[in-house]
Order: sequence, then C-alpha cells, then structure tokens
Amino acid sequence: MAQTEFVDEVQVNLRGGDGGAGAASFRRESHVPKGGPDGGDGGSGGDILVIADHNTASLLTYRDHPHRRAESGKHGTGQKCHGARGKDTVVSVPEGTIVFSRAGEVVADLVSHGATYVAARGGRGGRGNARFLTNARRAPSFAEQGEYGEEVWLRFEVKLLADAVLVGFPNSGKSTLISAVSAAKPKIADYPFTTLTPHLGVVRFGEHEFVLADIPGLIEGAAEGRGLGHTFLRHVERARVLVILVDLASMDGNSPENQEKILLSELERYRPDLLERPRLVVGSKADVATAEFAGMKISAVTRSGLDIFLGTLSTIIDSARAEEVSHENYAVLRPREEGFSVQREDDGSFRVVGRSAERVVAMADMTNLEAIAYVQERFRRMGVERALVRAGVQDGDTVRIGTIELEYFRGFS
Repeated sequence: MAQTEFVDEVQVNLRGGDGGAGAASFRRESHVPKGGPDGGDGGSGGDILVIADHNTASLLTYRDHPHRRAESGKHGTGQKCHGARGKDTVVSVPEGTIVFSRAGEVVADLVSHGATYVAARGGRGGRGNARFLTNARRAPSFAEQGEYGEEVWLRFEVKLLADAVLVGFPNSGKSTLISAVSAAKPKIADYPFTTLTPHLGVVRFGEHEFVLADIPGLIEGAAEGRGLGHTFLRHVERARVLVILVDLASMDGNSPENQEKILLSELERYRPDLLERPRLVVGSKADVATAEFAGMKISAVTRSGLDIFLGTLSTIIDSARAEEVSHENYAVLRPREEGFSVQREDDGSFRVVGRSAERVVAMADMTNLEAIAYVQERFRRMGVERALVRAGVQDGDTVRIGTIELEYFRGFS
C-alpha cells in the first residue's frame, strides 16, 4: 500500500455561503383583492468550520485544492415562505493544527479531536417585503438582498502530538527503529535526510501503548533554520518525552557524546524549556558499533536491547502523562463589528466604514426608489448624517459606502 504523503503546512481560502435574497411579493387571491405583502426571508449562508479530526493525518488535501466554500442560503418566496439556511462546510484538520490569520496571528490552536473554530461566517439572509410593513408603508415594494459570506485566507500548521519523539542526526537509525517497534513504514535508505516528512507509529509493549514520532534528522545550526531547521523543530514542541538517538557507527567519527551535546544544544537554542522534558539517551546500531558508549544500546536490525528500551521508555511516558497539565483548545472569539466611522479619502471624498453601515447598503436594492428611501431612513436613525457633517461634508461631495458611491446633499440620510 502506498504511503500517504504528509503535508504539515498549507494556505487556504475559505468563504462562507451567501445569504439568500428576500422576496417582494403580495398576497393575491380571488377573495382577497388587496392582499398585503407576503414576501418571505432568504436563508442565511452556511459557515466554514475548521474541526480537528483524529482520522485526518495530513493537510495534503488542501495543498492542491486550497479553496473551500459553504452553501449559500435559498431565496425567500411568496406566502411568507422563508428560504432554507445553507449547509455548513467542515474543513477537517489533524489534531494539533494551529490556525494563523493572514497577518500571522494565531487565531486557533486545535489540540484535540472535535475542537472547532468558525473560520468564515455565512452571510445573513435578506428580509422579505413583509418585514417592512408599517402604518406609513402599507405596500412595501422592496426586499433585502442576501449578504455576502465572509472570505478569509488562513494558514494551517500542524504540530505533531506524540508521546515521544526521536531526535538524532540524519541517518542515525530513527526510521529503522520506528519501523521495528511499530506498524509505521517510513522509507529507509543510507543517505542523509531520508526522512523528509514526519511519521507517527503506535507502539504496543505489554500493557503499554504510546505514539512515537520519527521526524527529519537534526543538523547543527537547525535552530537558525539550516537544513530542515524549524520545519523539524516545531514537531518536537508537543512531545512528552525526547529520545536522543546517537549513532554508534557514525562514519564521520562524531562521538556519541559529541552528538548528544550538539543535539541538546540545538534544542536549547530553539526552545530552552525543551531541555526540561524527560529524555532518554540511546545508542543505535549496536550490531555494527565502532564507538564506545556507556549508556543504553540497541539494534533495530537484530532487535537487541529493544525490550529494555521500550520498557524504560514506557515507564518514562507513563510518568510524564501523570504529571502533565492537559492541553486546552484555544480559539479567538471574533465579535462581529458594529458601529461605523467616517474617513476622509485622498481625493477629498468621504468613506463610511463599518459593518453595520456597509451591510445596510450591501443588502438594499439600490435600483428601487422605495428601498433607497428606506436606506436613508436607516442611516438617519444610525447617525450617519451627523457623522458626515462633523467630518466636514458639503453638498456635492462624494460619499462611498462599501461598493456604492453616492453624491451628498443635505438630508442625504
């Protein structure tokens, strides 16, 4: 069976569904010659939900297909029939996925299965003309358009969730070891950087079960980004236990003690607190060792020392689990912006900025004179007129709201 490629960082474009339009219709029946407005509301658009899923192993699906859309709401119809809400779209990501905004800010850290972040909200459905019936407006001929759904660019980045992680130089035997103690089948060859992508293996030893990660080999200078650098190091951050694997058959004469010193130095330079994690130092390739080593020795090829290694590692992991403070899922709550402000443009025009004001224009049918009059009434109640006057607007000045451009005159709103 071909191995699935592991992709741990992607950019995605997400857009909530558009709201459906409200209907402008009137009750027409033979026995009711002058029926009132009965246009139903449009349904709201669906949301985009980013959800951590333990059945999702990689971000591969989003690398070549980064765009996701939620379903739009249905339009309202006559007889006060409301349109259906659009279906949400679920974007499944691996556990341990961090969500960044386009500006690079962390907006969600989805650690455990089921953790959810609402990334792009659907647009609100437009109101039908039945909603605009008043004592002064007995036969409203207009309805609202649906609001466009939110659109965002986000970056997903996975930090592996493993009980233990193998830390060693390229070609130090990490891939051979993980394939020997678990069902993981990484590619193995005798050249540096064989492991270019992380692998997770579930290890079962007696009554113990834990997740062991094999990730790209560390080189000196990785903390500054040399080699695979931070691509590797970020996957160490969430491991409970570090397994420092030193090569007892190193071809370049690098002693086990010096390997350990360099590896720990790189970890400390990247994140000093990593050295506070429980760790186990193990000498690999004991069957072809050319260097003396006083510590634990193993051979993944002959399986020599593996039972002692797994027993010791299981005990350390159990202890680390018992002492660990549970990781909390984290997401930024994004309150919908209300209110507005008036800004002066470089060309001397004025722009009204703010979701509440922009929504009024975006959802209005600006081809309908009665709808325009309703927009003016709404703006008057909201205080847009007063804000423009305070900003210095004069008759004949251009006022922009969203994508609409208007000419100001006294009583504009």
